[in-house]
Amino acid sequence: MSNLLYTIAVILIIFWAIGFFAYSAGSIIHILLVIAVIAIILRLIQGKRV
Repeated sequence: MSNLLYTIAVILIIFWAIGFFAYSAGSIIHILLVIAVIAIILRLIQGKRV
């Protein structure tokens, strides 16, 4: 499950970067970034290494 969380977080960060630099989509891009950061923090708190 943690690998899935990490993968989703990375994908969201990539989408955020694309949206931030390519388009002016408004607040939805920043919401995606916040979700990705929360997923990464949860993974770090769990402390499981792959």
